[in-house]
Amino acid sequence: MANPMLNEKKLRAAADSDTAGWGAPDPTTRAPMSDGPTSPWNPQSRTMTVGGTASATAVLFVLLMAGAIVGWLGVEAPAGEVYKFPTFAIGGLLVGLVCAIVLAFKPAWAKVLGPVYAVAEGLFVGAISKAYETYYDGIVVQAAGATIAVVAVMLALYGLRIIKVTNRMRRIVIGATLGVAVFYGISLLMSLFGATPTFLSSSSALGIGFSFLVAGLAAFNLALDFDFIERGAEERLPESVEWYAAFGVLVTVVWLYLEILRLLAKLRDR
Repeated sequence: MANPMLNEKKLRAAADSDTAGWGAPDPTTRAPMSDGPTSPWNPQSRTMTVGGTASATAVLFVLLMAGAIVGWLGVEAPAGEVYKFPTFAIGGLLVGLVCAIVLAFKPAWAKVLGPVYAVAEGLFVGAISKAYETYYDGIVVQAAGATIAVVAVMLALYGLRIIKVTNRMRRIVIGATLGVAVFYGISLLMSLFGATPTFLSSSSALGIGFSFLVAGLAAFNLALDFDFIERGAEERLPESVEWYAAFGVLVTVVWLYLEILRLLAKLRDR
């Protein structure tokens, strides 16, 4: 699933929200901190940090892996053929989609819905991975390794400022991501009537090129995620924003992994 949610508008919404402990005072009007005994500690004064976001992201990935193990074990594929794809995996995909839609409007709920999304999406990711592995031996390890490599490279390029997230880049990436999401949605509706675009699953040059393009777009979304986290920490947003940022990273990485999995399958079919 594409992730256009970590953008300037959401950064402002996270800072301005006054519900569920997300009220972030304006840095220009914030009262100076006092260590005196008459000033009680205020837990809402804790702010977002890069380290805190990394910890929240790690928690979500652990939950994702736990769900993925269950999804993997739920697929019945004796003799190299998938005989049963678990219904709960499809349910997990739908639950994850609902969580993503809700969080697009209620980012303050990320601390609760983020873990729910991780487990639910993990069920689907594990099941679909087992299905691919059944027909393409070793493809899951290759896709996971490639995903980790892309994340590491994008993090290095962003950290070294080789890739700089500008407003223009942000608009282009988000616009293209929304375009892909709409295209996938239309394709899904068309498939209900037996008219799915053939290049989505074919190993033709067009199909492979499209998968390369979408995987690259997912990679550039990682840069936007890193930028969101860095700016959130610099602007001292509330600590709870860490969970929304972690959720955004998880969405992007899952999307990247699934696109790489699809791309590798196409390349093997050549």
